[in-house]
Amino acid sequence: MDPHSVFCPNPDCSASGRIGSGKIGVHSRKHRRYRCRVCGKTFSASRGTVYFRLRTPSGRVTLVITLLAYGCPIRAIVRAFGLEARTVAAWRDRAGAHCQRVHQARVARGALDLEHVQADEIRVRVCDGIAWLASALMVRTRLWLGGVVGLQRERALARSLLQQVRACARAGRALLLCVDGWHVYPAAIRWAFREKLPRAGRTGRCRLQVWEGLAIGRVIKHIRGVWVGKEEIVHGTSALVGQQLFVSQGGVRINTAFIERLNATFRERLAVLTRRCRHAARRSEALQAGMYLIGTVYNFCTGHHALRRPNFDNPARPRWQERTPAMASGLTDHVWTVAELLSCKVVPPLRAPPKRRGRPPKGKRALPLRTLPWRCPCPPAILRAAGPPAFEIVPHLAATTV
Repeated sequence: MDPHSVFCPNPDCSASGRIGSGKIGVHSRKHRRYRCRVCGKTFSASRGTVYFRLRTPSGRVTLVITLLAYGCPIRAIVRAFGLEARTVAAWRDRAGAHCQRVHQARVARGALDLEHVQADEIRVRVCDGIAWLASALMVRTRLWLGGVVGLQRERALARSLLQQVRACARAGRALLLCVDGWHVYPAAIRWAFREKLPRAGRTGRCRLQVWEGLAIGRVIKHIRGVWVGKEEIVHGTSALVGQQLFVSQGGVRINTAFIERLNATFRERLAVLTRRCRHAARRSEALQAGMYLIGTVYNFCTGHHALRRPNFDNPARPRWQERTPAMASGLTDHVWTVAELLSCKVVPPLRAPPKRRGRPPKGKRALPLRTLPWRCPCPPAILRAAGPPAFEIVPHLAATTV
């Protein structure tokens, strides 16, 4: 147990979110508990992880969640491990919520030079109708940027997805977004990728301007006996589009092939996305939890064949160095295990002191310093030589002659 690598989970404590501050001590090694020296509260070492308050051994929980992340059906897990279906579903929802927090803390922090992004939607069959799962992908590193689940294919779905992409992007960088023929995308992209222009010497609302280095490409697909695709540039210049395609190695023409390949991975690993099956989603929360579980495991724990690098320096190691999308994006330096992902603690933002509004209370109001209405006629040198006075000056008798 290392108290220097944990933080106080109490949101009302001043040591909340501070790692290595020296204010956390070991309370019990047997029960694996820490104690905060500021607020005096104790907390478990598994606080903030998937294993918190679970009586099942952590190895078994990790094994079950790993099978879920790689497409094993819940019924097969129930038969193999003798668990309840509700228990497995609860573990999936808990792991999905934890992976969503890890994704927001690691990926969606505005530090990525996206260069080329592709977005697409998947039609999902639910018990009471149809739902839509929209997701986005960074082409150069194959990094999954996030997804949104909506009951209708409308403007709010596209805006929510593009807000997540905007949260991952570094401002002021050239960016190409390739989408399908859905007419909502161009206006939603311009709405999400805007910045304020300062008003020099004028009052009122700041004017919003679309990024200068933004380009939008669209692929319109229709059927006339065979699949026919039509590429067009909705926003930006052809030179900018060609440059971003060359830099990101995303092909020579506008396409959505990379996000469609990722959609195939999601369909393979999430049963409700499989076409022509009898399995339908019952809750949108379960669909979102499964999406974030699969997407985060894909980003941090799954090596991608197109991202591997040759290893010629060390013959003792394998010929090819495996890399994940998170490693290619600079978010981590090694391949994570599923246990490492499930035990990753998200550090909350530092607690800021509350702002006080209005006048301070009368009991704590500071009294103004006032000068005495009299001046001692003795020079300062004589006062220093005489030493401290043997009497006390009363404020209301300050004008009395000594």
